[in-house]
Amino acid sequence: MTDDMMTGEIPRATAADPADTFAAGFTEDPGYLDYAKVGPLSAAVQAEAIAANEALARFRHGAFTGLAAAGERARAGLAAVSGFRPDQIVSQPSTSHGLMHVMLGLSGTLLVSPAEFPSLPVAAQRAADAIGSMTPRWLGAGSSDGPGHVTPAAVEAGLDDEVTAVAVSLVDSRTGYVADLEAIRSVIGDRLLIVDAIQGFGVVDARFDAADVIAGGGQKWLRAGWGTGFLAMGDRAREVLSPVLSGFTGTAEIEPWDEVPAPAGGVSAFTLSNPDLVACARLAASLEEIAETGVSLLASAIAERVAQVIDIADELAMPVVSPRTEHERAGIVVLEPGPGQLGAVGASLHNHGVTATTRQGRVRLSVHAGTTAETLGMLRDALISATTLAP
Repeated sequence: MTDDMMTGEIPRATAADPADTFAAGFTEDPGYLDYAKVGPLSAAVQAEAIAANEALARFRHGAFTGLAAAGERARAGLAAVSGFRPDQIVSQPSTSHGLMHVMLGLSGTLLVSPAEFPSLPVAAQRAADAIGSMTPRWLGAGSSDGPGHVTPAAVEAGLDDEVTAVAVSLVDSRTGYVADLEAIRSVIGDRLLIVDAIQGFGVVDARFDAADVIAGGGQKWLRAGWGTGFLAMGDRAREVLSPVLSGFTGTAEIEPWDEVPAPAGGVSAFTLSNPDLVACARLAASLEEIAETGVSLLASAIAERVAQVIDIADELAMPVVSPRTEHERAGIVVLEPGPGQLGAVGASLHNHGVTATTRQGRVRLSVHAGTTAETLGMLRDALISATTLAP
């Protein structure tokens, strides 16, 4: 950690230090620890959004050409981070939209945990009810792995010849557990592996090449705002999945006048209309910044800050129920205050200006590569105060 970070100051950008350059783009107020919910826009994204909105407002001659290029830039950035080819990626309004496309196109039996963020199980059940070609098999009932921990062993135990696909979150939103995509791939064989990647995409150094499909969005760790969803689909998955919701942009024609062509052969078949180009511009700016910095460098910076949060919790005897092993955790630390303490902890976080998520009796803290020592100090002060307020 740099001297500037130790004093709580955001480091100045230098061309020689990608980590400092990236950290300089965090403009949110101190005390923000809720990136797993929403990431405040980075400075680069804000600048891109202002330029795109200005172009949209004035619409000088040729402005549309510049805006249209944002889609290509976003696909190139997604390809750089995910390893999928640009032609295997399409924009979506959100992660949930992308997952619904995939679930509606599945056939056979899908193995999925009901403890995943609702986007996955709800899409699976709705698709099963509406189309009837896919049946969800709920993983984890009675499992010793615990809710949210979709391990390779649990997946393997749920497999049989009827299972044609497995769906999992890259990072569990309640526990911060990171799924081992490579190990899951090794146990499922040639079945489809579908990944809800929104938690951790761009900051978790994951083996996305193990997946057949990934769906994600830019409003959390990418700090690109809402409307920045995406869907990436390998060639084998495209052959297997049916494009049930396929609009006019989902054909091989630019505008299919006077006829209704069949869906396109590529992943564009899984679109209904043209994308939000301003959202694409925001996403592109975020991904270009991440690609320039490097996912592994960001993951290392986040791991350092997670360790500091855990140290603070341990110092104050605040139980940590998220994974402690580095390869199993992302930027999320989950605290479970003792009986009667939750109200005091929530109130103290609020009073000290710390933004976090409280749900189901737990407090979820999520740090990023730009989280400062000042913010961590605010957290420590809040937890100290809470321990004195609790009965």
